[in-house]
Amino acid sequence: MEWVRGDLLGHGSFGTVNLGIPKSQSLQFPPLMAVKTCGSSHSALLDHEKSILQQLKDCPQIIECFGGDFSFENGEKLYNLFLEYAMGGSLADKLKNSVHRSLPESEVRRHTESILKGLQCIHENGFVHCDLKLQNVLLCQNDVAKIADFGLAKKSGEKIVGFELRGTPMYMPPETVVAGEQEAAADVWALGCLVAEMVAGTPPWRCSAEGNVCGLLMRIGFGEEVPEIPGKLSEEGKDFLGKCFVKDPRKRWTAEMLLNHPFVVDHGDDHDHYNTRVVALEETCDATSSSSYSPRGPFDFLDSELVQSSCSFITPLQSPAERLRRLVTEERPDWSVTDSWVTVR
Repeated sequence: MEWVRGDLLGHGSFGTVNLGIPKSQSLQFPPLMAVKTCGSSHSALLDHEKSILQQLKDCPQIIECFGGDFSFENGEKLYNLFLEYAMGGSLADKLKNSVHRSLPESEVRRHTESILKGLQCIHENGFVHCDLKLQNVLLCQNDVAKIADFGLAKKSGEKIVGFELRGTPMYMPPETVVAGEQEAAADVWALGCLVAEMVAGTPPWRCSAEGNVCGLLMRIGFGEEVPEIPGKLSEEGKDFLGKCFVKDPRKRWTAEMLLNHPFVVDHGDDHDHYNTRVVALEETCDATSSSSYSPRGPFDFLDSELVQSSCSFITPLQSPAERLRRLVTEERPDWSVTDSWVTVR
């Protein structure tokens, strides 16, 4: 396939991620891709990731892989891995750019369900991700969360030569720190850390990124405490995280079990979707310095003296959220009644 390397999207220890644009349209490749590139000396790492992704290709909650190839650029031999382009960036980006530096619980529930489905697929196919975190969950079309970056993934039961800690210390479970054990239960612990961070807007452990890593690992592996559960989380959410933060991996809930937990099962009704829209409106009003008023009909305009250049002019009964609530009804329209219809030409 001939393609053009576009803008830089990100970079890692061994390479870069760029936008990739195929030169000709094909059913095999999308019009935009994310191309992960490294030097040929490190190609085994990306080839390992490609192999795993191809075995997980039927899971819609995992980033799609379109293959890989070698290229010669500026006299250097490079290996390129073609991946699904996530136009929404990562969950870490979304959290950083959110108004309140945290996500509404209804949104957290939705993303958590999607990630759990991806984890269930990973574990059922005999793999462990080993590095689940906000940066490695991408938001694709329709804001669907998909698990990405399988560079550290391994086969379940695979013994690592020596004592190697794979992943990010902030998300590691006790059994990994103490015994180097990284099986499916380790991904579930990391999921709990990820969920807690989405809700609180801060890492699950009170420790700066530049802090003492050894001290953090001692707390995780040998201390009695577990990651902090956000106080503002619902009781269902707190119970969900409690199932993730069980120190004994044999007693920790699996991804399959967590998919039946009320925290993710009860999130998908119209009421939650409506509340999400309301929260988005309220956040938009908080974030901007100006607003326009949207009447429901020709006799529902504000008096001119009330119109100002700030959201503060909208009274509680006139806020966007309140106006939506007044429009919402449980009743369905009866289209068979035509007495009050008006013919428009």
